[in-house]
Amino acid sequence: MKSETRPADAQLLRNMYGSAYMMIAMFCFVANDALVRSVGTDMPSSQIMFIRGLFVVLLISMVLLHIACRKPALQNDAEPLKNQLKATISPLVLVRSLLDLAGTLAFLYALMRMPFANVAAVLQCLPLAVTLGAALFFKEKVGLWRWSAIIIGFIGVLIILRPGIAGFSVASLWLLVTVLLSAGRDLLSRSLPQNISTLMVTLSTATTIMLGGLLLGILSGNWSLPDAGHLWRLAVAAVFLFGAYHFIVLTMRTGETGFVSPFRYTGLLWAGLAGWLVFAEIPDRFTIIGSVIVVSMGLLTLHRENRIGKKSRNEEVI
Repeated sequence: MKSETRPADAQLLRNMYGSAYMMIAMFCFVANDALVRSVGTDMPSSQIMFIRGLFVVLLISMVLLHIACRKPALQNDAEPLKNQLKATISPLVLVRSLLDLAGTLAFLYALMRMPFANVAAVLQCLPLAVTLGAALFFKEKVGLWRWSAIIIGFIGVLIILRPGIAGFSVASLWLLVTVLLSAGRDLLSRSLPQNISTLMVTLSTATTIMLGGLLLGILSGNWSLPDAGHLWRLAVAAVFLFGAYHFIVLTMRTGETGFVSPFRYTGLLWAGLAGWLVFAEIPDRFTIIGSVIVVSMGLLTLHRENRIGKKSRNEEVI
Protein backbone atom coordinates (compact mmCIF):
# COMPACT_ATOMS: atom_id res chain seq x y z
CA MET A 1 0.00 0.00 0.00
CA LYS A 2 1.28 3.48 -0.88
CA SER A 3 0.91 6.52 1.31
CA GLU A 4 -1.74 9.04 0.17
CA THR A 5 0.63 12.00 0.19
CA ARG A 6 3.85 11.76 -1.74
CA PRO A 7 5.93 14.86 -0.95
CA ALA A 8 8.96 13.28 -2.60
CA ASP A 9 7.03 12.85 -5.87
CA ALA A 10 5.79 16.44 -5.67
CA GLN A 11 9.31 17.73 -5.15
CA LEU A 12 10.63 15.59 -8.00
CA LEU A 13 8.00 17.11 -10.30
CA ARG A 14 9.02 20.61 -9.19
CA ASN A 15 12.65 19.73 -9.80
CA MET A 16 11.86 18.48 -13.30
CA TYR A 17 10.01 21.70 -14.10
CA GLY A 18 12.87 23.70 -12.62
CA SER A 19 15.38 21.83 -14.76
CA ALA A 20 13.38 22.51 -17.92
CA TYR A 21 13.13 26.19 -17.00
CA MET A 22 16.90 26.30 -16.51
CA MET A 23 17.63 24.82 -19.93
CA ILE A 24 15.29 27.29 -21.62
CA ALA A 25 16.89 30.16 -19.71
CA MET A 26 20.38 29.09 -20.79
CA PHE A 27 19.41 28.97 -24.45
CA CYS A 28 17.86 32.43 -24.17
CA PHE A 29 20.93 33.85 -22.41
CA VAL A 30 23.28 32.52 -25.11
CA ALA A 31 21.11 33.83 -27.94
CA ASN A 32 20.96 37.23 -26.26
CA ASP A 33 24.72 37.30 -25.67
CA ALA A 34 25.48 36.44 -29.30
CA LEU A 35 23.22 39.21 -30.59
CA VAL A 36 24.64 41.76 -28.13
CA ARG A 37 28.21 40.88 -29.03
CA SER A 38 27.39 41.28 -32.71
CA VAL A 39 26.64 44.99 -32.12
CA GLY A 40 29.19 45.54 -29.34
CA THR A 41 31.96 46.72 -31.68
CA ASP A 42 29.78 49.57 -32.95
CA MET A 43 28.01 50.64 -29.79
CA PRO A 44 29.09 51.30 -26.14
CA SER A 45 27.84 48.95 -23.45
CA SER A 46 25.75 51.64 -21.73
CA GLN A 47 23.83 52.31 -24.95
CA ILE A 48 23.28 48.58 -25.47
CA MET A 49 21.95 48.28 -21.92
CA PHE A 50 19.55 51.19 -22.42
CA ILE A 51 18.18 50.25 -25.85
CA ARG A 52 17.86 46.56 -25.08
CA GLY A 53 16.44 47.36 -21.64
CA LEU A 54 13.87 49.69 -23.17
CA PHE A 55 12.70 46.93 -25.50
CA VAL A 56 12.47 44.49 -22.55
CA VAL A 57 10.48 46.96 -20.43
CA LEU A 58 8.07 47.62 -23.31
CA LEU A 59 7.64 43.88 -23.88
CA ILE A 60 6.94 43.15 -20.21
CA SER A 61 4.54 46.09 -19.97
CA MET A 62 2.57 44.73 -22.92
CA VAL A 63 2.39 41.32 -21.27
CA LEU A 64 1.25 42.83 -17.97
CA LEU A 65 -1.38 44.90 -19.75
CA HIS A 66 -2.66 41.78 -21.47
CA ILE A 67 -2.76 39.97 -18.13
CA ALA A 68 -4.64 42.81 -16.47
CA CYS A 69 -7.23 42.84 -19.25
CA ARG A 70 -8.04 39.15 -19.41
CA LYS A 71 -7.57 38.10 -15.73
CA PRO A 72 -5.35 35.06 -16.44
CA ALA A 73 -4.77 32.03 -14.29
CA LEU A 74 -0.99 32.39 -14.35
CA GLN A 75 0.57 31.51 -11.00
CA ASN A 76 1.01 34.59 -8.79
CA ASP A 77 0.02 36.93 -11.65
CA ALA A 78 -3.71 37.06 -10.97
CA GLU A 79 -3.22 39.51 -8.12
CA PRO A 80 -4.32 43.07 -8.97
CA LEU A 81 -1.59 45.01 -10.73
CA LYS A 82 -1.58 47.75 -8.10
CA ASN A 83 -0.86 45.28 -5.30
CA GLN A 84 1.84 43.64 -7.41
CA LEU A 85 3.58 46.97 -7.98
CA LYS A 86 3.47 47.64 -4.25
CA ALA A 87 4.97 44.26 -3.42
CA THR A 88 7.70 44.68 -6.02
CA ILE A 89 8.94 47.95 -4.51
CA SER A 90 10.77 46.23 -1.68
CA PRO A 91 14.41 46.27 -0.54
CA LEU A 92 14.90 42.60 -1.48
CA VAL A 93 13.76 43.10 -5.08
CA LEU A 94 15.79 46.31 -5.34
CA VAL A 95 18.98 44.62 -4.11
CA ARG A 96 18.42 41.76 -6.55
CA SER A 97 17.99 44.22 -9.42
CA LEU A 98 21.13 46.14 -8.44
CA LEU A 99 23.12 42.91 -8.34
CA ASP A 100 21.89 42.14 -11.84
CA LEU A 101 22.85 45.65 -13.01
CA ALA A 102 26.38 45.30 -11.64
CA GLY A 103 26.64 41.79 -13.07
CA THR A 104 25.53 43.02 -16.49
CA LEU A 105 28.22 45.72 -16.54
CA ALA A 106 30.94 43.25 -15.58
CA PHE A 107 29.67 40.66 -18.04
CA LEU A 108 29.49 43.02 -21.02
CA TYR A 109 33.07 44.13 -20.36
CA ALA A 110 34.23 40.50 -20.49
CA LEU A 111 31.94 39.50 -23.37
CA MET A 112 33.47 42.07 -25.72
CA ARG A 113 37.05 41.05 -24.88
CA MET A 114 37.05 37.26 -24.58
CA PRO A 115 36.28 34.37 -26.95
CA PHE A 116 32.57 33.61 -26.83
CA ALA A 117 32.94 29.97 -25.77
CA ASN A 118 35.48 30.90 -23.07
CA VAL A 119 32.99 33.32 -21.53
CA ALA A 120 30.40 30.55 -21.35
CA ALA A 121 32.98 28.12 -19.97
CA VAL A 122 33.96 30.40 -17.08
CA LEU A 123 30.29 30.97 -16.27
CA GLN A 124 29.94 27.24 -15.65
CA CYS A 125 31.28 27.74 -12.14
CA LEU A 126 28.08 29.63 -11.30
CA PRO A 127 26.25 26.46 -10.15
CA LEU A 128 29.17 25.72 -7.86
CA ALA A 129 28.98 29.23 -6.42
CA VAL A 130 25.20 28.97 -5.99
CA THR A 131 25.50 25.60 -4.22
CA LEU A 132 28.20 27.00 -1.96
CA GLY A 133 26.11 30.07 -1.21
CA ALA A 134 23.05 27.94 -0.47
CA ALA A 135 25.10 25.98 2.07
CA LEU A 136 26.54 29.09 3.71
CA PHE A 137 23.47 31.33 3.77
CA PHE A 138 20.48 28.97 3.55
CA LYS A 139 21.98 26.11 5.57
CA GLU A 140 21.22 23.59 2.84
CA LYS A 141 22.85 20.25 3.52
CA VAL A 142 26.03 19.86 1.49
CA GLY A 143 27.77 16.57 2.12
CA LEU A 144 31.26 15.36 1.30
CA TRP A 145 30.30 14.54 -2.29
CA ARG A 146 29.03 18.04 -3.03
CA TRP A 147 32.04 19.67 -1.37
CA SER A 148 34.33 17.46 -3.47
CA ALA A 149 32.41 18.38 -6.62
CA ILE A 150 32.72 22.09 -5.79
CA ILE A 151 36.48 21.85 -5.23
CA ILE A 152 37.16 19.76 -8.34
CA GLY A 153 34.86 22.02 -10.35
CA PHE A 154 36.81 25.10 -9.32
CA ILE A 155 40.00 23.34 -10.39
CA GLY A 156 38.39 23.00 -13.80
CA VAL A 157 37.66 26.74 -13.77
CA LEU A 158 41.32 27.46 -13.00
CA ILE A 159 42.32 25.34 -16.00
CA ILE A 160 40.01 27.42 -18.17
CA LEU A 161 41.34 30.72 -16.82
CA ARG A 162 44.98 29.58 -16.66
CA PRO A 163 46.07 32.13 -14.03
CA GLY A 164 49.66 33.23 -14.26
CA ILE A 165 50.10 32.62 -18.00
CA ALA A 166 49.14 34.46 -21.18
CA GLY A 167 45.63 33.00 -21.28
CA PHE A 168 44.58 34.99 -18.19
CA SER A 169 43.30 38.56 -18.57
CA VAL A 170 41.54 41.37 -16.72
CA ALA A 171 38.38 40.36 -18.56
CA SER A 172 38.58 36.97 -16.83
CA LEU A 173 38.54 38.72 -13.46
CA TRP A 174 35.46 40.68 -14.44
CA LEU A 175 33.82 37.46 -15.51
CA LEU A 176 34.48 35.96 -12.08
CA VAL A 177 32.92 39.09 -10.57
CA THR A 178 29.92 38.40 -12.79
CA VAL A 179 29.71 34.87 -11.37
CA LEU A 180 29.69 36.12 -7.77
CA LEU A 181 27.06 38.77 -8.48
CA SER A 182 24.90 36.32 -10.42
CA ALA A 183 25.10 33.77 -7.61
CA GLY A 184 23.89 36.40 -5.18
CA ARG A 185 21.06 37.29 -7.56
CA ASP A 186 19.97 33.65 -7.90
CA LEU A 187 20.04 33.06 -4.16
CA LEU A 188 17.99 36.20 -3.52
CA SER A 189 15.44 34.92 -6.04
CA ARG A 190 14.74 32.03 -3.68
CA SER A 191 14.02 34.45 -0.83
CA LEU A 192 11.45 36.52 -2.69
CA PRO A 193 7.94 36.40 -1.21
CA GLN A 194 5.60 34.18 -3.19
CA ASN A 195 3.10 37.03 -3.64
CA ILE A 196 5.55 38.83 -5.95
CA SER A 197 5.06 37.60 -9.51
CA THR A 198 7.96 36.50 -11.68
CA LEU A 199 6.96 39.06 -14.29
CA MET A 200 7.20 41.91 -11.81
CA VAL A 201 10.65 40.78 -10.68
CA THR A 202 11.70 40.66 -14.33
CA LEU A 203 10.28 44.15 -14.90
CA SER A 204 12.19 45.51 -11.91
CA THR A 205 15.45 44.02 -13.19
CA ALA A 206 14.97 45.25 -16.75
CA THR A 207 14.03 48.76 -15.58
CA THR A 208 17.06 48.98 -13.30
CA ILE A 209 19.44 47.91 -16.07
CA MET A 210 17.81 50.30 -18.54
CA LEU A 211 18.10 53.28 -16.17
CA GLY A 212 21.65 52.26 -15.23
CA GLY A 213 22.61 52.27 -18.92
CA LEU A 214 20.99 55.67 -19.40
CA LEU A 215 22.85 57.15 -16.43
CA LEU A 216 26.18 55.78 -17.64
CA GLY A 217 25.45 57.11 -21.12
CA ILE A 218 24.77 60.60 -19.77
CA LEU A 219 28.00 60.51 -17.79
CA SER A 220 30.14 59.20 -20.65
CA GLY A 221 28.49 61.06 -23.51
CA ASN A 222 29.82 58.63 -26.12
CA TRP A 223 26.57 57.35 -27.61
CA SER A 224 26.06 57.21 -31.37
CA LEU A 225 23.00 56.98 -33.58
CA PRO A 226 22.17 53.26 -34.05
CA ASP A 227 21.15 52.01 -37.49
CA ALA A 228 18.16 49.81 -38.27
CA GLY A 229 20.25 46.63 -38.16
CA HIS A 230 21.49 47.38 -34.64
CA LEU A 231 17.98 48.16 -33.43
CA TRP A 232 16.59 44.98 -34.98
CA ARG A 233 19.24 42.78 -33.33
CA LEU A 234 18.79 44.46 -29.95
CA ALA A 235 15.01 44.04 -30.22
CA VAL A 236 15.41 40.30 -30.82
CA ALA A 237 18.00 40.16 -28.02
CA ALA A 238 15.43 41.79 -25.74
CA VAL A 239 12.94 39.01 -26.47
CA PHE A 240 15.53 36.38 -25.56
CA LEU A 241 16.62 38.32 -22.48
CA PHE A 242 13.02 38.60 -21.34
CA GLY A 243 12.72 34.85 -21.63
CA ALA A 244 16.02 34.32 -19.82
CA TYR A 245 15.05 36.63 -16.92
CA HIS A 246 11.65 35.05 -16.59
CA PHE A 247 12.78 31.43 -16.68
CA ILE A 248 15.79 31.90 -14.39
CA VAL A 249 13.51 33.33 -11.70
CA LEU A 250 11.05 30.47 -12.25
CA THR A 251 13.95 28.02 -11.94
CA MET A 252 15.18 29.27 -8.59
CA ARG A 253 11.65 29.52 -7.19
CA THR A 254 10.57 26.06 -8.39
CA GLY A 255 13.36 23.50 -8.01
CA GLU A 256 15.94 22.70 -5.39
CA THR A 257 19.22 24.53 -5.99
CA GLY A 258 21.40 21.42 -5.97
CA PHE A 259 19.11 19.65 -8.45
CA VAL A 260 18.50 22.36 -11.06
CA SER A 261 21.92 24.04 -11.03
CA PRO A 262 23.72 21.37 -13.13
CA PHE A 263 21.32 22.06 -16.00
CA ARG A 264 22.97 25.44 -16.37
CA TYR A 265 25.77 23.52 -18.12
CA THR A 266 23.59 23.17 -21.20
CA GLY A 267 24.49 26.80 -21.88
CA LEU A 268 28.02 25.67 -22.65
CA LEU A 269 26.78 23.53 -25.53
CA TRP A 270 24.76 26.39 -27.01
CA ALA A 271 27.65 28.82 -26.55
CA GLY A 272 30.15 26.50 -28.21
CA LEU A 273 27.82 26.11 -31.17
CA ALA A 274 27.22 29.87 -31.40
CA GLY A 275 30.93 30.64 -31.11
CA TRP A 276 31.70 28.26 -33.95
CA LEU A 277 28.85 29.19 -36.30
CA VAL A 278 28.54 32.93 -35.62
CA PHE A 279 32.01 34.08 -34.57
CA ALA A 280 34.20 31.36 -36.14
CA GLU A 281 35.83 30.67 -32.76
CA ILE A 282 37.02 27.24 -31.69
CA PRO A 283 37.79 26.63 -27.97
CA ASP A 284 41.40 25.73 -27.17
CA ARG A 285 42.38 22.56 -25.32
CA PHE A 286 42.53 24.25 -21.90
CA THR A 287 38.97 25.52 -22.27
CA ILE A 288 37.76 22.09 -23.39
CA ILE A 289 39.55 20.21 -20.59
CA GLY A 290 38.39 22.63 -17.91
CA SER A 291 34.83 22.61 -19.22
CA VAL A 292 34.74 18.81 -19.24
CA ILE A 293 35.86 18.75 -15.60
CA VAL A 294 33.29 21.32 -14.49
CA VAL A 295 30.43 19.75 -16.44
CA SER A 296 31.38 16.24 -15.29
CA MET A 297 31.12 17.33 -11.67
CA GLY A 298 27.67 18.73 -12.33
CA LEU A 299 26.43 15.67 -14.15
CA LEU A 300 27.84 13.25 -11.56
CA THR A 301 26.22 15.29 -8.82
CA LEU A 302 22.93 15.20 -10.70
CA HIS A 303 23.18 11.41 -11.11
CA ARG A 304 23.84 10.99 -7.40
CA GLU A 305 20.94 13.26 -6.46
CA ASN A 306 18.64 11.22 -8.68
CA ARG A 307 19.73 7.98 -6.98
CA ILE A 308 19.19 9.46 -3.54
CA GLY A 309 15.77 10.79 -4.59
CA LYS A 310 14.75 7.42 -6.00
CA LYS A 311 15.85 5.67 -2.83
CA SER A 312 13.88 8.15 -0.73
CA ARG A 313 10.74 7.63 -2.82
CA ASN A 314 11.05 3.86 -2.57
CA GLU A 315 11.21 4.12 1.22
CA GLU A 316 7.82 5.83 1.20
CA VAL A 317 6.20 2.70 -0.21
CA ILE A 318 4.68 0.85 2.73
